[in-house]
Order: sequence, then structure tokens, then C-alpha cells
Amino acid sequence: MPTSTIQTATAPRPSALGLATVLLAQVRPACTVLVTLALITGVVYPLGMTAVSQIVFPRQAAGSPVRDHTGAVRGSSLIGQSFTGPQWFHGRPSATGNAAYDPTASGGSNLGPTNPALAAAVGERATALTQENPAHSGPIPIDLVTASGSGLDPHVSPAAAMLQVPRVAAARGLDEDAVLRLMGRHVEPALFGVFGRRRVNVLRLNLALESLANAAGSPPEK
Repeated sequence: MPTSTIQTATAPRPSALGLATVLLAQVRPACTVLVTLALITGVVYPLGMTAVSQIVFPRQAAGSPVRDHTGAVRGSSLIGQSFTGPQWFHGRPSATGNAAYDPTASGGSNLGPTNPALAAAVGERATALTQENPAHSGPIPIDLVTASGSGLDPHVSPAAAMLQVPRVAAARGLDEDAVLRLMGRHVEPALFGVFGRRRVNVLRLNLALESLANAAGSPPEK
């Protein structure tokens, strides 16, 4: 019987040039997509959002600055400041590291409600508050003895501001009712009347107080 022979075809090996061509065909689209997305997400989108925010929300885009009667920027309405002395309304305590209201170290004390250190800190603040405001009797608003979660809260409750009215008026030689009315005009409502609570921006209130004292010719601050 005749003998059949089976022949096996061997595929030719691709040359180095051909392999490089194949790799280049795969890498080129990937690099193109990478560069395109980098330009869109890293350049076009940030610049576009910055331009839109500067046009639509110029004040917020600039950091929500608060200006005094001369037009000078005195701070931001979003970040509290440390006011000391009896002639100023004081904000709530801040637990932002070594410096109060430090925006680079925003955060709370991380002390739990059963931590003795928290109870001691609240007790010390309550004692100091009572000594600074001898005219006050009754409960102390919680926001005057506890720090906020961010440590940057620029507001206090209306009750916390009202507690300080007698001290501030006496320190500046102003009529207490006038200071009380000034504080009342700076009470901000809840957002849309639903979200959050009524509050007082301490920086705005102190700037208005400064203008009131200057108009009344009260003694210069020390």
C-alpha cells in the first residue's frame, strides 16, 4: 500500500521590525487616550470650573471674605477667629492643634463623651465663662464650652451671643439694649427655614460692634 506523508506547516517567525510595529499600534492609542484625559481632567475641567465659579459665585470663589466699613478684608465668613478680651463677642472653642481656628489643622478633639479629659475641659471652660460673665445666671449654651467637629465653626447660637451682651456692653461703655438689638440684627435663619439652626456669625457681629462703638465714641480698645 502506498505510504502517505503528512507535512506540517511551520508559521514564519515575525521579524523584530514587525513586532515593533505591532507594539506601536497597541501603545499609540493608549498614550493618546492618556494624554487626552489628562488634559481634560487636569487642565480644561479645573480652568473651566474656576472661570464659571468666578463669574457665577465671585464672592464664594474668593473665599467668602468679610470686609469692614473701610473695605478691608478682615477674614472669611466660613472660618472662625479667636477673639479675646471682654470687649468682644467670643466664638465657640476650637480644638485645631496648637492654634485656635487653624484651617490647616481642621478637626475635633476626638475625645469621646465618656472621656474624663473632655469632662474636665468642659468644666474649665464653664468656670471661665461664669467668671467672665458674672451677670449671667442659668444654663450655659453647649456651644460655648464644646468645640465643633471642624474646629473652624464661625457661628454661635443666639443664646450664646445673648449671654455675652452684658459683658460686651459694659466693657465698651455702650447701652446694653443697643448691643442686644445689634446682636438680634445679626441672627441668621436656618437655610430655607428648614436646614440647620438659627445662628450668629461672630466675625460679622464683632465688626458691626466695632462700628457701633466708633459711632458712639466709646473708649479705644485695649
